[in-house]
Amino acid sequence: MFGRRRNAPPQIDSLLGAGIRIQGDVLFRGGLHLDGAVTGSVRASGSGVSRLVVGEAAVIEGSVAASIVELYGVVRGDIVASGRVRLGPKGRVEGNVQYGALEVAAGAIIKGKLVKLATPSGNTQDK
Repeated sequence: MFGRRRNAPPQIDSLLGAGIRIQGDVLFRGGLHLDGAVTGSVRASGSGVSRLVVGEAAVIEGSVAASIVELYGVVRGDIVASGRVRLGPKGRVEGNVQYGALEVAAGAIIKGKLVKLATPSGNTQDK
């Protein structure tokens, strides 16, 4: 009743601030909030639900993979999210987006294909 909701996304465990510039791949567990720049892929590792929040100032030059992806900045690469992808009003994707569920705010830009991932029953719906 007063505890954490069962379906609540994971809390943010790690923060990479706006002054950070990474050249190489980033692997994380749990929740990651990124405000800097990454040249390389950003991927959740291990089992369990993961959450990536890409802030308005953030730029990722590479692919992204996590259970939940919230994009308010820029990703120049493909996004794969088995759970949900949320594109904020300033979110920009230059690549394909594979998603379980999709939320797109007015103003978001997608330059690529949207691909609905298979549900547990095996059905897919392209949008």
